[in-house]
This record gives sequence, structure tokens and C-alpha cells, in this order.
Amino acid sequence: MKDVIFGAHILEILTTGMYQDSKVIYREYIQNSCDQIDKAVRDGILKPDEGSIKIWLDREKRTIAIEDNATGISAEEFQSTLLNIADSNKKIGESKGFRGIGRLCGLAYCKELVITSSSKGENIVSILVCDAQKMRRFIDEHARGKKHTANEVLQSICRFERKEEKNIDSHFFKVDLIDINSENTDLLDFQQVKDYLSFVAPAPYQSSFNYRKKIYKHANDLGTIIDEYNITLNGEPIFKKYTTVLKDVTDAKYDEIFDVHFKDFFNADGILFAWMWIGLSQFKKAIPPKNNPMRGLRLRKENIQIGGEDSLQKLFKENRGNSYFVGEVFAVDKELIPNSQRDYFNENRARTDFEHELKKYFNEELQKVYYAGSDINSAYKKIDSFEKKETDFKVKEANNTFVDDAHRKYELKSVQDSKGESEAAQIKIEKTKGKADSLAQRVISHIEAERAKSVAKSVSSKSQALENAKLSRQRDKLSKYSKKERNLISKILRIISATVDAETADKITKKIEEEL
Repeated sequence: MKDVIFGAHILEILTTGMYQDSKVIYREYIQNSCDQIDKAVRDGILKPDEGSIKIWLDREKRTIAIEDNATGISAEEFQSTLLNIADSNKKIGESKGFRGIGRLCGLAYCKELVITSSSKGENIVSILVCDAQKMRRFIDEHARGKKHTANEVLQSICRFERKEEKNIDSHFFKVDLIDINSENTDLLDFQQVKDYLSFVAPAPYQSSFNYRKKIYKHANDLGTIIDEYNITLNGEPIFKKYTTVLKDVTDAKYDEIFDVHFKDFFNADGILFAWMWIGLSQFKKAIPPKNNPMRGLRLRKENIQIGGEDSLQKLFKENRGNSYFVGEVFAVDKELIPNSQRDYFNENRARTDFEHELKKYFNEELQKVYYAGSDINSAYKKIDSFEKKETDFKVKEANNTFVDDAHRKYELKSVQDSKGESEAAQIKIEKTKGKADSLAQRVISHIEAERAKSVAKSVSSKSQALENAKLSRQRDKLSKYSKKERNLISKILRIISATVDAETADKITKKIEEEL
């Protein structure tokens, strides 16, 4: 059998052609760092909270540096670890990365890639310098007919160096991307990178997210953990940007998360394979993407996001379904294996079972929740519309501001039509409540509690509006009297209003006005 040749295009596939979004390189390097931090903790090199991943962007110099304080790589293993492709010692189900293809991904986005490392107990710093520009020239030549093997390219573009490390207790792994390509300037955009890492990276929830402790407790009760690491970007810590506030496109609050709900998924043997939390709101509408970066049910494995906010959208019957929710699905089963792009799972029986159970829950349970929320809110809008129209009509009548009788009849017809819609809406509310399961009922109960607060305010404002209308009418009636006389009459009318019921007070007031 002849030797198998891997052409230079394999390097293009594993670098330039591997990812659609250049920012994925941050995820790849962070993933590798997390695995080594875990190992450093197991080996006693680090305490559980001592691991750190530091990322530095320099827009002017066009450089990126990513460094961890984990195990590092020993001088003996440095060369083989970095250049042996798809030959990682990591194991599926035990490590976040295991394919051994992510270390050189930065070659696609810079002119030069430098990897530096030192292992505890050694006085050596190992250095790998890769000429990324030269690699791309080789790949271009290969495509034009001048063939190169992947091995030839790597041997040509890479050189190894060593220098002395005075501190033998030093242990680190650092990647420097030097002279970022002009077409990849977004990699140097601090805010873009921070926003990306805020959901993709295995970072803690921000302290302002009120339900983080509930989520941690639920994970602990299940006997699992949410992997979190100390990650900084130019010295600023990275947190998951979950919040309780939902905003519209104008950046104004229109809804809020009032609680979280959990769902656990078990296989036929009663073994946990995934769990999730969702934020409960009034579900007034699909959450706008603008001003709500946390929207959607996000898929995570080892707390690293799989794909984007829409990875699970296909499991809903309706495309809009996913956009009503905020939450996370944590895959636990070791057989749920992220594909090489980490945008979903490899095809296998575990994935099939995972999709079956989530589809069932999404479309039999969660759909009812956002339908109920939407229906109840829509119904109350019609009721509120009627009440406003009715109040406006009464105010106009009290002020006698109708143009003529025809105008009054037109306004009255509008009120009557709205009343019919309001009555139908009330019937819709009762039907929706009657069909609601326990989760949907929690949402409905919250909607009604919040509405009760707003109704109380509304009643007060309506009463004030009618009272102002009456006072205005009275002032017009009393205009021929002196200020002193007007004040006295107004005082008498206020006493009447405060002493008897509203209907009686209105009758007495009208009689007094007629006599005056």
C-alpha cells in the first residue's frame, strides 16, 4: 500500500475554511485553556478558583494575545503536541476539546502566529513561530497546480525556539496573533469580541441577574455543575449578559423575567442527558433581537455555547417559537458530541433521543405557554381599549365638547363596539385559563397580578379625569360669581362629594348647578 498523502488543502480546511465567523478562534483557544485548567486543578497545580484566561487586544498594533496559567506544555512534548494534527490525547466526554485541530486555527487570521509555553518544574520556555502568510502562499500554489503536502507546508512555515525560564514554578500557555489581516479587523473590536464571549464562553452569570443562584442550586440538586472560568478581555471580566429586563426596539422596557422554570430530561434508564432553564415573562410578543442579546434558548455543552441563539430553533414547530424565550439547555450526556464546527452535535442515537424529547417539550408545553401569554395580553388590550374609550366619552360628555349630536352618536357607537370586543375578550381569557396547565397558569397569574396594579392606577387617573371635567364645568357655571363666592360653592360641592355616594353626589351637584 502506498503512503497516504495529505495535501496542503487540509491546512486550509482546518484553518481558513473551518469556521464562518472569525471570532470562533476565541472559543477554540478558550476551550483548550479550560481543558488545561481542569487538568491543572486535578494535578494540584491550581486551586479550583485560581485558573485564569486573559485576552488582550491591541487595535493599533493589530495583535491579539490569549494566555492561561494552566499546565503549560513540557519542552519534550511541545513540538509534537502542537504540530501533530488531529492526534490529541484528550478523550471524548472528558474534555471540552478532543480533536486536536484548534491550536493552529489562528493561522487563518494573521500574518504570524506565535505560541509560547512553559511547564511547572522546568526552566525552559518553548516557542513556536508560524509564518501564516507563507502558509497561505503554499495553499494558493497548491490550488494552482504546484502540489505541496501538509507536512511539507508545516515544516516550511514553522520554527521552534527555546529560551531560559528563571522561575521553574512558572506554568502558562500563550498564543499571540501578530498583524491581524485587514479583512479580519472585527477580531480587534473590543465590544464585538466582548459581546461574543459573553454568551459563547464558559463564563459566570453577571451578579445583576437575579436568578443565577436558583440556576446554580438546580444544577447542584441534579448532581451536575456549570463549568465557569475567570476570563478577562483587556482586564475586564467576562460574564454571561443575562438580565431580567426585556426591551423593545426603542430601548424601552416592555416586559421582564419574573421567575425561572426548570425542565430535566432523562433517558429510558432514568439517567439525566440534558436540563434547561427558561425565563418566565408575560410573553407579550416575540423578543426583538435589538437590545436583547440574550434572547433565544441557547444550547451549551460544558457551558460552552453550541452554535448561536438559533441552534434549537428547528426543534420548534414555528420559527418564531424560540424567539419568545430566554434560557439555556445544558447537554450532559457524553454521547452528545459537538461537531468540528461546534454548531451542533454529531449524528448518533444520543442526538436523535435528545431532539425527540426536546421537540416534544417545546411543542407540547412551551408553545402553550407563549400562546397563553400572547392570548391573555391581547385580550386585556381590548378590555383596556374599551375602558379608555368609555372614560374619554364620559369626559367629553361632562365637558360638553361634542361638536353636535351626530358626533356624540358616532363616539357612542365606537364605545359600544369596543364594549362588544371587550366582552368577547373576557370570554377568551376564561377559556385560555381553563385550558392552561400549571406552567401557563403561573404566567397568567403573573399577568393578572401586574394588571391589577395597573388597573388601580388607571381607576385613579380616570376618576381624576372625570373630576377635573366636572370642576371645569362647574367653573364655567360659576364664572359670573366673585372669586370668594366661587370658592365657597366649590367647597360645598366637595363636601357633598366626600359625604355621599357618587351617584347621589352627581344628582345633588346637577340640581345645584340648575338653580345657580
